[in-house]
Amino acid sequence: MIQTVLSVLGKDRKGVVATVATTLFEAGANIDDISQTILGDMFSMTMMVTIDEGACGFNELQERLAADAERLNMQITLQRSDVFDFMYKV
Repeated sequence: MIQTVLSVLGKDRKGVVATVATTLFEAGANIDDISQTILGDMFSMTMMVTIDEGACGFNELQERLAADAERLNMQITLQRSDVFDFMYKV
């Protein structure tokens, strides 16, 4: 199991949460925590996601989410939580 941080940013539109959640479900991933905010017409979402690499590898899930990002015209980033924690450690 790999702990990850997934972030979504872009112009708000219908179906963003459903699209990302469906991709995660189909990959056998679990959403552990979620936060979302809409500021004006900008949508921002951060998820803590656990990936079961036996079901879908990290790189494959990144590719699936990149396809979602293109369809939604949004930025979607998936990072391993240990790398994320290291990047933001003071």
